[in-house]
Amino acid sequence: MTMLRRIALASLAAPLALGLAACGSESTDAPAASAEPAAEVAAPAGTEWRDTVTVTDEGGYLVGNPEAPIELVEYGSLTCPACAAFAQQGSEELLGDYVNSGRVNFEFRSTLIHGAPDLILTRLISCGAPEAAVPLADQVWANLNAVLDPMQANAPALEQAMGLPENQRFVGFAEAAGFLDFFAARGLSKDQARTCLADFGAMEQLAERLDSQAREDEITRTPTFFLNGRMLEESSWAEVEALLQRAGAR
Repeated sequence: MTMLRRIALASLAAPLALGLAACGSESTDAPAASAEPAAEVAAPAGTEWRDTVTVTDEGGYLVGNPEAPIELVEYGSLTCPACAAFAQQGSEELLGDYVNSGRVNFEFRSTLIHGAPDLILTRLISCGAPEAAVPLADQVWANLNAVLDPMQANAPALEQAMGLPENQRFVGFAEAAGFLDFFAARGLSKDQARTCLADFGAMEQLAERLDSQAREDEITRTPTFFLNGRMLEESSWAEVEALLQRAGAR
C-alpha cells in the first residue's frame, strides 16, 4: 500500500481527529552539560540570518547560518496544537535572537501526523519561495482554529474530495477545507496553489520522503526536537530555550 493510499484511508476514517493525538510530551531527560558560550557570527552584508533559508536533503527548511555551531531541528505537524503553542511562544525569539546571532540554525521538518491535511498544508507552504515556508507555517499555527474549523464544518465534502481523480483530489480537499482562501490572503495565489496540489507525482514523492525521514528518526509525536543531533524529550519553548542556552547560545 502506498503512502498516499494510507493517507487517504486515514483521512476517510477520521478526517477530524486533529486534536491532541500524537502531540506534546512530558520532559524526562536530565539537562545536558553546559557548553562555553558560542561567539556571534555576522550575516553577510545587507542580510539577516533569519532570511537565509536552505532546503535540506531531509526535506526540511534550514533557517540561519548553515555553519552555526548549535543546530536545532523540529519535526512538527502543521495541524498540531502543541506545535502551534511552541511557534506562538517562541518563534519570533528563536529566529530574531538566536538564529539572527549566527550561533544557532533552525530546521523545520514537516511530519504527517494527521494525514491529508498535513500533507496538503506542507505542500502549500513549500509552493512558493523557500524563504516563505517557515513564515507560512507560523501563520498556519497562529491561526490554527481558523484553519481547522472549516474542516469540521465540511467533513462530507472532504470525504468526497478524497474520491476524486488523482489530479483533482488534493485541490478539491483544499478548496473544501478553505485552505486556498487562507493562503491566497497570505500571498500564494489560488492558481499557484491548485497547480502545486494537482501534481500528484510531486505529492506522492513528498509524502514518501517525509514518511521515510520520520521513520528513520523514529518520530512518534510532535513537536519533536533534536539539538545537535540529540533527540529532546522537552517540547515547550521555555524548555528548549534553556537547552539552547546550555548549549552555548548565550
